[in-house]
Amino acid sequence: MTRRRVLRAEDMRRLTRGRGGHGLLPLVTLLIAGLTLLPVAVVAFSLLTPTTEVWRHLLDTVLPRMVGNTLLLVGGVGLGTLVVGGGLAWLVSAFDFPGRRHFRWMLVLPMAVPTYIMGIVYIALLDASGPVQSFVRASGWSTAGLAEVRSGTSAIIVMTLVLYPYVFLLARAGFEELSGSMFEAAQTLGADRKRLFFRVALPLARPSLVAGVSLASMEALADFATVRYFNFPTVSDGVLRVWYGMMELGAASELAGLLAMFALLLLLLERRTRRRRAYHQSKGKLPGMPVTPLAGWRGAMASMTCSAVMLAAFGLPATQLLAWSVTELASMQPGVSAVYVRLAWNSVSLAALAAACAAVVAFVMAAVSRLSPTRVTRAATSVVTMGYAMPGAVIAVGVLGPLALFDRVANMAIESVAGGGVGLILTGSLVGLAYAYTARFMAVAYSSVDASMERIAPNTVLAARSLGAGWLRVGTRVQLPLILPGIIAGMVLVFVDVMRELPITVVLRPFGYDTLAIWVWQMAAESLWTSTAIPALAIVLVGLLPVKLLLDASGAGMQREERR
Repeated sequence: MTRRRVLRAEDMRRLTRGRGGHGLLPLVTLLIAGLTLLPVAVVAFSLLTPTTEVWRHLLDTVLPRMVGNTLLLVGGVGLGTLVVGGGLAWLVSAFDFPGRRHFRWMLVLPMAVPTYIMGIVYIALLDASGPVQSFVRASGWSTAGLAEVRSGTSAIIVMTLVLYPYVFLLARAGFEELSGSMFEAAQTLGADRKRLFFRVALPLARPSLVAGVSLASMEALADFATVRYFNFPTVSDGVLRVWYGMMELGAASELAGLLAMFALLLLLLERRTRRRRAYHQSKGKLPGMPVTPLAGWRGAMASMTCSAVMLAAFGLPATQLLAWSVTELASMQPGVSAVYVRLAWNSVSLAALAAACAAVVAFVMAAVSRLSPTRVTRAATSVVTMGYAMPGAVIAVGVLGPLALFDRVANMAIESVAGGGVGLILTGSLVGLAYAYTARFMAVAYSSVDASMERIAPNTVLAARSLGAGWLRVGTRVQLPLILPGIIAGMVLVFVDVMRELPITVVLRPFGYDTLAIWVWQMAAESLWTSTAIPALAIVLVGLLPVKLLLDASGAGMQREERR
């Protein structure tokens, strides 16, 4: 068997080195990797030539506060999502209580609500002019003792409610893959349920927990709108403040470089934490972790806990958005509906363009990595997946520099030939936006495409190559039809991410080109809550698409387990 596999690998390498331009394939991957890495490289190299005056001003004013707030935000959201997401995952995995089957998928729904929309809802409800404090004052009580809603604590709580599903999904999968034999052995040694959790389940699920907390922390690091609403400035918010307040691209790039260092530090910390901690324990066909029934008040408490989280993280925001939407529709002036249609068209067309670009690039990278499995292609593949770890503000400022340089060079060349420039070419264009979105979200499409590509038997490609098909024909006529569902799933994920993306759109959009997310951000800045309702609700509804994909995949896994 081993000899046969070696021969097949050698045959594959021999055939892929045949005609069809094998030597060009690594160059294609290097070009894609270079373009993906370019924005990050720009902001990184900008730190080598710091703008001294601007940095001195920032150090004397807001930079220490922004750095401190960033650390508090990342640490607070990481701890909050670990407790909420990990606790709920253990609850629905280890215990049986009323409504458990429904809560297994309902607790994922908050992923559909962007953090800035959640922040808008809670500020509108809990601010001094909101209905909660108004009711308290109308009842004759003082609101002086109520906590200030626009604070770092509120921002951490809101982000935790949105981002805990990252930890919940991964931790639940980790808990449910544990073998029941370990728990039986521990119980025979006298371990109670508490010790089973802390001494057996928690260490074995540590890789899943660390991965989920890292994803949630990176999302918190990238946010700029929510922290601005809660008056809790972070480095991500500072990048856009420097760009729009000072119009200093160099200083904004340097601050974005600092933000990129935070992101890389999180990546390194996540890798170091998980290193040598990856327990390869799977239940396989053995019984899984034993489920303990909860009856009486214990079962009621478990159901109430899940219901409270669902109400706070999804039920209340969705209800408030629906109420605002009804109010907005009832008082809508003539012509406003046309504005919403234009916003929806801009968002959908832009997201579709970015999804198509990301899918094409992801398919090329996944196909080339198999047709030409060299060190160059493997390194290029690792590079292109880094973009998703970078905050949107880093990618936006990193793309803006090369686009502006291209426009200057192009205008100088045109002016030398025709006697006059043509102005901006790529800066503030849809091309620049599509490039930034592809660099930022291509990893999302690639993961889906690559997973589908893994299901193609090597003999299929080997047979096509042995019949004389070139690498282009193999990719388009063999691989592409087989992985089409994976490509569509990847496009859906990128589409949703672009629909709700703010930093890249704010910095790089053409003048006057508003999207649903931009409209929500602008209206919320003016405290026009009902004007945010319809676009925000549309974003939430679109955000349910990836949740549906996750639930379908989870449901298929549950059905396989039940058949076992």
